[in-house]
Amino acid sequence: MNTGIQARFHLGRGDFSLDVDLALPGRGITALFGHSGSGKTTCLRAMAGLERAPGGFFALGGEVWQDEARGIFVPPHRRPLGYVFQEASLFPHLSVGANLAFGLKRVAVAERPFELPAVAELLGIGHLLERPPGSLSGGERQRAAIARALLAAPRLLLMDEPLAALDLRRKLEILPYLERLHDELSIPVIYVSHAPDEVARLADHLVLLDGGRVVASGPLAETLARADLPPAFADDAGVVVEGILAAHEADNLSRLDFPGGSLRVGRRREAIGSRLRCRIHARDVSLALERPHASSILNILAADVTAVAATDTPGHVLVQMRVGPTPFLSRITERSRRELAIEPGRPVWAQVKAVALLA
Repeated sequence: MNTGIQARFHLGRGDFSLDVDLALPGRGITALFGHSGSGKTTCLRAMAGLERAPGGFFALGGEVWQDEARGIFVPPHRRPLGYVFQEASLFPHLSVGANLAFGLKRVAVAERPFELPAVAELLGIGHLLERPPGSLSGGERQRAAIARALLAAPRLLLMDEPLAALDLRRKLEILPYLERLHDELSIPVIYVSHAPDEVARLADHLVLLDGGRVVASGPLAETLARADLPPAFADDAGVVVEGILAAHEADNLSRLDFPGGSLRVGRRREAIGSRLRCRIHARDVSLALERPHASSILNILAADVTAVAATDTPGHVLVQMRVGPTPFLSRITERSRRELAIEPGRPVWAQVKAVALLA
């Protein structure tokens, strides 16, 4: 049985058109990422049935919600999905608990995958149930909105830039709860964002949109590490590396082991054996032909070049390489590439100047 998501939409809106054909996993978080105007929200609204695409098709597992060729279109209110918007749309005249209870009304008792206390605990809002929405912070309101969506027993959760309206402090407050959803939910989540670090921290699968078209779609780490992405994504180029916290070392450092090597990072509080993600920007990776013996850079990794591509910045190139099986990217000047004769197949030493732990 097919448990994935299939989506084919073509929509015209004046000078803009959305034209996508996607096969997405039926579990985990899929991020729709792109710059403003790339079609992320339009695609999400088409999945929800809020935008009806002529000739469109949408199926979740074996259940078809839209197939215009066969005259099938399930209206939004009959689709078992949850939709979380940028602004938490809670009922202001109801308490937080009453807002959450509203989500249960559509679901028969025997069919409820969650009960209110469990969802409130999952999202850390159990102590807020008696309070009015107007007394909550932005992050608390969004957590309540997510809880209400989950209590409606969705088979698909759609999230349209849920952190965009929050300041940095509130974003950092809510991100751990979104990670808990990632770990504990069995339903697929489609997550729209234009924030690269947010996507790198949460997503399993990545869809890159540009001008209403899909320019890449695949597992997060492999897709971010592609060297052939359009120039519009070059400024954000980098990789996500997932590894195991292997040891605490001297000088307030910890060691993160990943397939192919190790990275030294600032001392972590997590237990040894914890899985951690980190993001490494291409601009923070320099290359050398011989291993440096006197350097302040702690992370020096043996790598093999697999591809070289131009960027939208004149005089710069993007170098894709592998450290064992793990892909890395480096952004260097064309002069450096030429003088070092960097080309596919060349062994190099990658010097990682900064590692951003995503936790």
